Amino acid sequence: MTLVFAGVIGTAAATGSLPRRPDAQEPPAAAGAGTEAGVGTGAGAAGFADRSPSSRTALGVAAFDPGSAAQGPSPSPTPVDRDALARAAADAVADGKSGKQAAEEFVSRSGDRWSAVYDPREYAEFEQTLDGSYTGVGLSARRSGADGVEISRVRPGGPADRAGLRAGDRITAVDGRPVAGRSVSEVVSLLRGEGVTGSTVTLGVVRDRATWTRTLRRARLTTDPVTVRRLDDRAVLVRVTAFTKGTGERIRTAVRSAPAGTGILLDLRGNSGGLLAEARTAASAFLDGGLIATYDMDGTQHAVYAEGGGDTARPLVALVDGGTMSAAELLTGALKDRGRAVTVGSRTFGKGSVQMPSELPDGSVAEVTVGRYRTPAGHAVDGEGITPDVLVQQAAGTRAERRAEERARTVLSGLGGGS
Repeated sequence: MTLVFAGVIGTAAATGSLPRRPDAQEPPAAAGAGTEAGVGTGAGAAGFADRSPSSRTALGVAAFDPGSAAQGPSPSPTPVDRDALARAAADAVADGKSGKQAAEEFVSRSGDRWSAVYDPREYAEFEQTLDGSYTGVGLSARRSGADGVEISRVRPGGPADRAGLRAGDRITAVDGRPVAGRSVSEVVSLLRGEGVTGSTVTLGVVRDRATWTRTLRRARLTTDPVTVRRLDDRAVLVRVTAFTKGTGERIRTAVRSAPAGTGILLDLRGNSGGLLAEARTAASAFLDGGLIATYDMDGTQHAVYAEGGGDTARPLVALVDGGTMSAAELLTGALKDRGRAVTVGSRTFGKGSVQMPSELPDGSVAEVTVGRYRTPAGHAVDGEGITPDVLVQQAAGTRAERRAEERARTVLSGLGGGS
């Protein structure tokens, strides 16, 4: 059975009625991938996977709109009838029509923003993102002002970097199409195009008062979703931008390698999710077993447990914002409810539905909502988000990001980590 989070979390979901023992046998889980600074998302392997507006359209560019994300999504509607969807696609194929189009129309009528249908090429591209690779231009975009979009991050050595673009540059047009009036997700979709390696995209850019255009050639890039930086003698920053394959073990290694007596600032801002298995491994780095989350699927309750042996003593602060989604919210909720971390920042996005991918008669793949997950304390995430212990007003811009990080460092210092 393959399960997918409309965000990005990974495998290792224990099945069976609650309560469930941590050592209970676990079934194959589903796949997915979240956005990083320029990484797209996908689904299909083993574990839960994320689907978000940005992750679905941002193969190559991560999008985050603080204005809209801060509001969070509405709760997902009633789960899509998978059997009825499959029948609609099969009937269309039998009539010589497109099964994918029939499935898309079915999903559209359901009103479920997290369900989606992909052709084989799109799905293959999504699956590759699970390994931390993607086709794109190597930049992240965010809302700037009321109607603008600016570059928030440029991947070193990527097409955007080689073209001389840098954080803070404002994007005015993509392939001649004005950005004004478009959402960040729409701009991201234009930047991504068809996701074909070697294809080009021309950007209109403003820096200070200078205006110019740059033509970038999309490339196959690899991502590093985990960065580790020593803040001072008492604190280590671990920034996680997506939960792709290997992310959980990278976090575990970072925690184990941190000098004795140092605290951890776990930065999950802008993390739109990934594989459940990776989120589970990340949680296991800080917990000694126990419940991480519960989820319902087709009316049956299931549970996800951490592995034993994590570092339960080191001071820990989790920094989140409105771009923290799905798998990242699952991790945040687990650390918060278990009393393992102090959470700092703004309310998370509120992506808590679970998707299951299934192949249609024409080879396309439909991912539809089959349930929702809750935190260890039973709090619903979908449409609600997670409110941090220490609230910091969310705003776009480097200065606002620095203020939030400084607040988190102050909290960490009070816990005995950092200066």
